[in-house]
Amino acid sequence: MPELPILVLSQYVEETYAAELLAQGARGIGYLLKDRVGRVEQFLEALERVAAGGTALDPEVVTQLLSRKSAARPLQSLTAREREVLEHMAQGKANGTIAAELVVTERAVSKHIGSIFAKLDLPPDDGSVHRRVLAVLAYLEGNGG
Repeated sequence: MPELPILVLSQYVEETYAAELLAQGARGIGYLLKDRVGRVEQFLEALERVAAGGTALDPEVVTQLLSRKSAARPLQSLTAREREVLEHMAQGKANGTIAAELVVTERAVSKHIGSIFAKLDLPPDDGSVHRRVLAVLAYLEGNGG
């Protein structure tokens, strides 16, 4: 029933649910953290605002959602070719295949990938984290995937 107001009380910020809640564009939505609703009058004010079709968002929810959005911004700093290479990486293609499809050398693809890693500020491979996977995850998150 999308016309009903929704006020979520949560122990912690679940960014995915908060983003989905806000993306629905419904009237009367709220997301509050339980431990931050210290006074009954604050809670009742938020409840009345949501019931009247307004919004009530905990400042921590806003902060986390904005930082999540800004995390996708590094994708915007990629050149068109780097985005193209990253798209091919997201399709699971090896450097040689990417080079052949883009009609560039494999060395050029490697340079683009290095630049992608730097612009996405990815940590060096240390055996526990694979930068290529992290880059693809950033791509998918930044493209709604």
